[in-house]
Amino acid sequence: MEATLEQARQLGLLESEFEQIKQVLGRTPDFNELAIYSVMWSEHCSYKNSIKYLKKLPREGSRLLVKAGEENAGLVDIGDGLAVVFKIESHNHPSAIEPFQGAATGVGGIHRDIFTMGARPIAALNSLRFGNLSHPKTKHLLKGIVSGIGHYGNCFGVPTVAGEVYFEDCYQTNPLVNAMSVGIVQVGQTFSATSYGEGNPVFIVGAATGKDGIGGASFASADISEDSAEQLPAVQVGDPFEEKKLLEACMELVGKDLIIGMQDMGAAGISCSTSEMSAKGEHGMNINLDKVPTRQENMKAWEMLLSESQERMLIVVKKGYEKEVEAIFQKWDIHCAQIGEVTKEPRLKYYLNGELQADVPAESLVLGGGAPVYDREYKEPAYLAETQKFDPASVNIPDDMQLKVFAEQLTRLPNIASKRWIYEQYDSMVGAANASTNAPSDAAIVRIHGSEKGLAMTVDCNSRYVYLNPYVGGMIAVCEAARNIVCSGGQPVAITNCLNFGNPYNPEVYYQFVHALRGMSDACLKLDTPVTGGNVSFYNQSEDGPVYPTPTIGMVGVLDNMGQAMTLDFKASGDVIYMLGACRDDINGSEYLFKLKGVTLSPAPHFNLEEEFALQQKVTELIRSKAIHSAHDISEGGMFITLLESAMVRNLGFDINPECGVRPDACLFGEAQSRVIVSVAPEKAEAFEQLLNGFPALKLGTVTEGNIRVFTRDWGGVSGWKTKYDTAIEQELTV
Repeated sequence: MEATLEQARQLGLLESEFEQIKQVLGRTPDFNELAIYSVMWSEHCSYKNSIKYLKKLPREGSRLLVKAGEENAGLVDIGDGLAVVFKIESHNHPSAIEPFQGAATGVGGIHRDIFTMGARPIAALNSLRFGNLSHPKTKHLLKGIVSGIGHYGNCFGVPTVAGEVYFEDCYQTNPLVNAMSVGIVQVGQTFSATSYGEGNPVFIVGAATGKDGIGGASFASADISEDSAEQLPAVQVGDPFEEKKLLEACMELVGKDLIIGMQDMGAAGISCSTSEMSAKGEHGMNINLDKVPTRQENMKAWEMLLSESQERMLIVVKKGYEKEVEAIFQKWDIHCAQIGEVTKEPRLKYYLNGELQADVPAESLVLGGGAPVYDREYKEPAYLAETQKFDPASVNIPDDMQLKVFAEQLTRLPNIASKRWIYEQYDSMVGAANASTNAPSDAAIVRIHGSEKGLAMTVDCNSRYVYLNPYVGGMIAVCEAARNIVCSGGQPVAITNCLNFGNPYNPEVYYQFVHALRGMSDACLKLDTPVTGGNVSFYNQSEDGPVYPTPTIGMVGVLDNMGQAMTLDFKASGDVIYMLGACRDDINGSEYLFKLKGVTLSPAPHFNLEEEFALQQKVTELIRSKAIHSAHDISEGGMFITLLESAMVRNLGFDINPECGVRPDACLFGEAQSRVIVSVAPEKAEAFEQLLNGFPALKLGTVTEGNIRVFTRDWGGVSGWKTKYDTAIEQELTV
């Protein structure tokens, strides 16, 4: 039966897109075909409102083994015949509706992107955004999402090594859950998400197919509203133990030359994996849906085509090797069913009980093929002009007593305080490769078994900076990630990104998107950290408006040997403390200004890309020459919070009296970029200063045995500050 325009609209398609489908097919589609196009042409799968600008990101580099978007995840050469595979993706809308399963399946999905390429996941990271922590709904979402991440990751057996968590009112209805996975593979041993070779059998492996997740891609391409809970069936249900078996079975395929290609079934399920693999290999498939193992009886064709049931893969096997592949999956007690074969004609034909249910050209469905591409209108948001009107002189300069009070308040802010309530629910030690558990560093450091090398990895984005200046904020997001890796002793090599924005049809939101990507691009070019791929998540908004523009950056760096690793903790009383980088009379965009002074609109903090590049080079030089004992970059909360975080690890203190020449709140709490706190053994201070060779730096003071003194005033012992820092979030959650 022919589909109607009204059905197309209900499935999220535009009238022009319905007409385009009719032109592609040369006829009116039936409902099954329309359903396939609705998910494949959704923003979540097609990137139709973003691909024009994604293509402008730097996507080439000497270490990249595949270009961005070519495979399920980025693939970067790290030497010694090894490559790192990594990617970050969002699971925002499902987590807003069903926080436990939404977050859990986000973790499962991103790990599948890694091992579907033949790499073994070795580390997980996450970036989370919530509303006001004092709100009951935020507490509900936080507990559910953290529990979901911990459950899936801990059961699956991959350590969660790093992450970030922010709390801002704009995320009250629409939290962000961005999950990153990092894996290792031998160069030349990867699988490709492709299909070719007429007559090669097509298998579905993994869990049985159910009705969970149907329409998930379309669900992710719409605003969150009060009615969103009615779409609960669109949230998938995960099984980490099934995924663990699936991982091990897939790992047995590595190096055996049994398959043509493999792809996980994420968004849009069978529709997506069959179409993307076929389009890439310029072939087609005949698929028998009645051969698909199902959890429910009498599933309709469109339900099987759109289901996003988890822990499933599509594999194209080399003809004649079916028995070998089946034996591997039978060993792991996993469904392994042949559901079709590759055809020469580049069309997808789906059958149910011998009857043709849909017949569509593979190329017409996919990103980079026939999927629509749009360039949306954009205009500068009205609020940006207001940010330039902020006058720092309107904020009273605090006296010594007020400085301490503000410092105590900052220490307890949810964006700054310890996130131990969260990370203690994650297994960070499974696999025994995490080198950062007892020796914290700005980025997580993970050993590579069988190699002297290590990986440094991080996720970063201060979304308030991006809101206040999308271009500068986009640059800062990339540079902070690189700075964290450099301060940990690594060499940044590449990024993945998760671009979380509001509705792209809103011209002011689209302005944020376009200019944030411009900033990201300029920073990546300067730092030689090309983009390997990632994820775009639009429609992150509710009746209250859009979330802050949040282009989360996942970055990986390489340590040629673990001896290059640097930690953030002060090592000994008497060590000399320096700040690398220039003093700035700048309180713009800071937690201090926003949360404690109530100034919501100001410019972004000071940032200069050339200054940042020079700083990272200098920090690398100092670490490689063994001139410093610790390195910790200045970020949220400013210099004071950075010093406190370096001191608390070993219960040490600090005595600082910096002669900055700026207002004291800017000195202690300002968040001007491109600054790093380092500590130096007193006997090496002179050699350290010679190594600076004119680089701007300021001697702040010394490490103490546990007392904190600021501007000659006694601020008490570090233990009291540590208690405030460690318990702030936990106390709020128990209220």
